[in-house]
Amino acid sequence: MPKPFPAEFRRDVVAVARKHEAPIAQIAREFGISEATLHNWLKKADIEDGTRPGVSAAEAAELRDAKKRIRLLEQENEILRRAAAFFARELPPK
Repeated sequence: MPKPFPAEFRRDVVAVARKHEAPIAQIAREFGISEATLHNWLKKADIEDGTRPGVSAAEAAELRDAKKRIRLLEQENEILRRAAAFFARELPPK
């Protein structure tokens, strides 16, 4: 997997592309990236700026953390459920 480009580099390339002073293909060639990569960066920048619908990086991180927390709570709940069932079997009937 190729090493990711620094965020500052990506911001600079997107800023140049948004000026519409040259075709996307030429800008990509000049910066040494593929045209598809530049299109992806532009799309992500539009999502981050709110001009295009989608999940921003901050929202994605928050969602990822929430899913981890939910998974942990479900595991804890399952452990408690099994423990309750185990101890309920050992109690003598009244």
